Amino acid sequence: MWDNKRTLGKVGMCGVPLTPLFLSAITIVAILTFAMEYETVIGLEVHAHLLTKSKMFCRCSTDYTSAPPNSHVCPVCLGMPGVLPTINQQAVEFTVMTALALHCTISDYTKFDRKNYPYPDLMKGYQISQYDAPFGLNGWLDIDVDGKEKKAGITRVHLEEDVAKLLHRATPGEEHYSLVDVNRSGVPLMEIVGEPDLRSPEEARQYLIKLRSILRYLGVSTGNMEEGSFRCDANISIRPENSPDTLAKVEVKNMNSFKAVYRALSYEEERQRKVAGAGKKLFQETRGWIEDRGVTVSQRSKEYAHDYRYFPEPDLAPLVLDRAWVEEIKAKLPELPEDRCDRFVAEYGLSPYDVKLLTASREMADYFEDCLKTSQDVSPKEIGNWLLGEVSRIINESVIDITAFSQKVSPERLARLVKLNSEGEVSAASAKSVLGQMYQKGESADDIIKAQELGQISDAGAIEQEIARVIKDNAPAVADYKAGKKQSLKFLVGQVMRATRGRANPAVVNQLMEKKLEEG
Repeated sequence: MWDNKRTLGKVGMCGVPLTPLFLSAITIVAILTFAMEYETVIGLEVHAHLLTKSKMFCRCSTDYTSAPPNSHVCPVCLGMPGVLPTINQQAVEFTVMTALALHCTISDYTKFDRKNYPYPDLMKGYQISQYDAPFGLNGWLDIDVDGKEKKAGITRVHLEEDVAKLLHRATPGEEHYSLVDVNRSGVPLMEIVGEPDLRSPEEARQYLIKLRSILRYLGVSTGNMEEGSFRCDANISIRPENSPDTLAKVEVKNMNSFKAVYRALSYEEERQRKVAGAGKKLFQETRGWIEDRGVTVSQRSKEYAHDYRYFPEPDLAPLVLDRAWVEEIKAKLPELPEDRCDRFVAEYGLSPYDVKLLTASREMADYFEDCLKTSQDVSPKEIGNWLLGEVSRIINESVIDITAFSQKVSPERLARLVKLNSEGEVSAASAKSVLGQMYQKGESADDIIKAQELGQISDAGAIEQEIARVIKDNAPAVADYKAGKKQSLKFLVGQVMRATRGRANPAVVNQLMEKKLEEG
């Protein structure tokens, strides 16, 4: 029998009084729960539009972005009764190519399935996708985070059709409503499902950057997140450190940039830690990222696979991939970013950091090598510095890519400018100005330098004349130099450079000025 005087008037479960010792145990457990360290577990599902001319199961054009709503449609992508889909072979080839690049095992036997769900952007009530027999299985992707390499598993690579697009409208004084644009419905959509091997938002961001780079090198997708051709759903959960069991998994949607993915996952891992730390329950759900508020919000409970009621697509026969055809595709794979990085370091002697930037896009890497092919008189380091410096500045300010830049400044013309600068024919400051004018006017460096008399002055006689004038006009600075204030030399050299509009060779000016001052 408990002594009621020692119960402190509190009663626990089943009417058992709580002693001070028992209360202390509860307090300790609560503190341990709140202070528990959790590990973040992230797996990404990436969808990429494939660069085919026609849709996945019909002949409608995929060039719909600037087309009027519902103008690129037919009975097949509208889901009308009695229609028969046909498989786009180019889409299959692009998917196999991607699976090979991600080190996947290519299935001999594949098939399409019906994935059933009643969303308003899917008129026929199901999506033709793949379930248990995808094109690629068990691959991986190497990522680099803070100088450390990590291998992230790829569960599967499969092919499906995209859905229509909902356009949400609201007129002042009227109810909100939504419109359906079917142009996107049926566009080939490749899905790359990653293993839950990522442990931080930064790892997720680097995974996406590397994956998009591979898709662009392969030429299978534009990878533009802003346009929706490269979309990511992130599954994120937490688990106590050293435990194999995660808490409820949350799927985060509506992220349309690498920055948004990073911010959304950072917010979500912190939210889940706070919920678990407060002793509350996490639920398996789908949450949407609200960019302007910087938060995720609950949208619906997360579906399980059986909720979709998968079954084989009755209108499409299974595919048996010929091994010889798969080997042909493998033989056509281009040099991928990682291999190109290694080659650039070994062949051109560039730093891994510079090489990573130069090979981030296939077009930039091609432009770099085209510059070297056109001239044997410039070094890879010089070309790399110009591409990562002034060229990148122009590209970023003009909101273009290297392809658009090359239409104004060809690799031959950039290599010629770099040569003129390295040989002292034009100063670094003037060369930067010339490059800007080359892009704006589409003219060659030689023509611009000649027309504007920008050629560098290296003639000692001409420079000595300017030095004599500067010394005469700046007696106080000369006196300071002779009094031991050596920094005055920089001022005097700067006056010569200013008088020659930056055309005088700085090294020659510095040498002759110092000599003249010492003589005087």
